[in-house]
Amino acid sequence: MFGIVPILAVVVFLALVLIVLLLVTGRKSDRKTDARKKQKTKGRDALIRDATRKLAQNPKDAESLVALGDLYYREEAWDKALKTYEVLIELCGSNPDLDEFEINMRYGMAALKLGRTEDAHKGLVIARTLKQSNFEVNFNLGVLEFNKKSYEKAIQLLQQARTQDPDHSPTLRYLGHALFRIKNYRDALALLRKAIDLSPEDKESLYAVGECYYELNNTDQAIKIFTHLRADPGLGPNASLFAGTIHLNQHQFPKAIMDFEIGLKHENLKIEVSVELKYRLSMAYLKQQEIGRALGFLRDIQTTYPNYRDVPALIAKYQELNANKNLQIFLMAPTGDFVTLCRKVALAYFPHAKVKILDISVNKNEWADILAEVETRKWQDTVLFRFIRTQGSIGELILRDFHARIKEVKAGKGYCLTTGSFTEEAQRFVEARLIDLIEKDRIGKILDSVDSGVATLPIG
Repeated sequence: MFGIVPILAVVVFLALVLIVLLLVTGRKSDRKTDARKKQKTKGRDALIRDATRKLAQNPKDAESLVALGDLYYREEAWDKALKTYEVLIELCGSNPDLDEFEINMRYGMAALKLGRTEDAHKGLVIARTLKQSNFEVNFNLGVLEFNKKSYEKAIQLLQQARTQDPDHSPTLRYLGHALFRIKNYRDALALLRKAIDLSPEDKESLYAVGECYYELNNTDQAIKIFTHLRADPGLGPNASLFAGTIHLNQHQFPKAIMDFEIGLKHENLKIEVSVELKYRLSMAYLKQQEIGRALGFLRDIQTTYPNYRDVPALIAKYQELNANKNLQIFLMAPTGDFVTLCRKVALAYFPHAKVKILDISVNKNEWADILAEVETRKWQDTVLFRFIRTQGSIGELILRDFHARIKEVKAGKGYCLTTGSFTEEAQRFVEARLIDLIEKDRIGKILDSVDSGVATLPIG
């Protein structure tokens, strides 16, 4: 135990000595740093005094201007650097010893930092005519051309910059966006993905990647990106619009509705994006047969843009549908519900008659044919009904097909019903044939009363 005490004393002594040495060394280091700073400041001040004195005697003293320009450029005093290099550019023609490339490049870069894009473009273009292999010139001139929407020029410059620095993220980014603007989606996609790998926070490029996938018909990847970006404060509204449109085209209407509603929840929405979100949301609701909700958004659009797209026509059309459930079923319901309604109409069409359905056939989702045997007190016959799902005009060709079908099933008469109208040619075609045409107004009354069991037409 007594042997340990001397050892501890030695350790404590050495530690104290070390601390003292560190303190002394630190003070010396601080003094040296301060001395260097003072020397640097003294050197800078001396340079400025010397250059100012010489320029007072000769305002075009090239050596002094170069020294000042270099100082201001390194210190990022861009306004002073710009003025200095502007004078030097004028001297280049008469002084072959000046580095014309560096002067024009620095003039262009200083102008760029000050937001003087035309001066920046002029300086960098001249610099590039003197040396085409400089990365800084090619990149910045490429960005200027991109911002001017001169995408072909931008691509040429940025591709050259990329050969000089293949992993420079901003070069890859601007080159990818330029290729995207000229619709070269495949090459743009490869570059933008690499740019995002280097700068994962670049949401704008990620959005462009989603658009590239969409244009290349890779909607699965596109929808993943747009869904991910829906919550982004800046890109969210447009991402929601894109995601919802893809889901709408895929007939995934609940997902589309969710996308559009998320887009509308964003604050500070641009009016044009807001209106388009509401328009497409109303389309999705119509596909879901939620006409009331769709009308709400359509009316909201109409208050902002009275003649936006086909909004007035849609409101006029769907207000009527919203008030008539059977009309909704006739035009919009799934095929099974449509056929059930048509069957009810066929059974109720002739008052006080005994009607037996013999056959039902459907042509896609366009029309349904119902063959029925009808027996009344006065006559008995087989008739064929054709229910056509449209609010447009029906021409002669469909009626010729209907007439051929009547002959095929050996029906005594045909009844063609639609919520639309018939053309003059169609009406002339049936004049000498046993076909009755039932248009919008008449079928509307039938649909209004079919559930009550009260027939609205006399026996034909």
